[in-house]
Amino acid sequence: MMLAPTTCFRPRTFSCTEGRRLALGPVGVLMAIINVTPDSFSDGGQFASSTAAVVHALRAVEEGAAILDIGGESTRPGAAPVTAEEEQARVLPVIEALAEKTGALISIDTYRAETARRAVAAGAHIINDVSGGTAEPEILRIAAETGAGYCLTHTSRNRETLANAVADQLFFLDKALAAARAAGIDDSQLVIDPGFGFGKDVEDNLAIMAHLDALHALDLPILIGTSRKRFVAAIGGADDNLTRDFATASTTAITRLAGGAIFRVHNVGANRAALAFADAMIARHTGDPS
Repeated sequence: MMLAPTTCFRPRTFSCTEGRRLALGPVGVLMAIINVTPDSFSDGGQFASSTAAVVHALRAVEEGAAILDIGGESTRPGAAPVTAEEEQARVLPVIEALAEKTGALISIDTYRAETARRAVAAGAHIINDVSGGTAEPEILRIAAETGAGYCLTHTSRNRETLANAVADQLFFLDKALAAARAAGIDDSQLVIDPGFGFGKDVEDNLAIMAHLDALHALDLPILIGTSRKRFVAAIGGADDNLTRDFATASTTAITRLAGGAIFRVHNVGANRAALAFADAMIARHTGDPS
């Protein structure tokens, strides 16, 4: 069995707002997807009301999620865009309620600077930007000024890409990280996401997964977001959410062994079990059986 170098699993700290810190490295961390949307690809409308979203989020914490990622606009291919005002009307009440009800870290899934600013003011600790700072670069300054954790995602959408998917990862992330650091974001606030999906075909996604080690050169924690995505369904022969969750759990175990740190998922329980086995193997690999 091939595992990432032991240095990939060393303890490190992810810094967020309000002086919050998240320990990463020796044990995989789960980020629960909380879609406050009517049209997300797998659970659109299921948690569209604030009350339903809060209940779902609190259940995810009970199941083992350390981070709750709140999103108000679907990022599926072909999804209708929403206005910033509509996005904020969906997510801010959920963030405010969760800030009062749980000690879990709260993440805002947005590429909009103003939504990020208002979400942090409402109690979010992390900004999860699927554009990697390219949609509204002002979002980088907001992360720097507030001390929010910043998840910087690779995207292949709306840009020319290199023919080699792995080379394009480093090309995009190098530039995006330079912009984030120039805006004042400290490395302790940064997590990188290879952006599975987001304009990539099945072969691109598999190439990135097979060569996740290439991203270790950036020396930052890696967030993995494969949950229920089309390429996972294609490889796993999945045509429903439950089967997609089984396939997702296998990618969680694979990418954890390859050095992934945070796992953004719909089904927390299934992926917690997958991480338990992967972490047990890593503990033996690193000489820390505890």
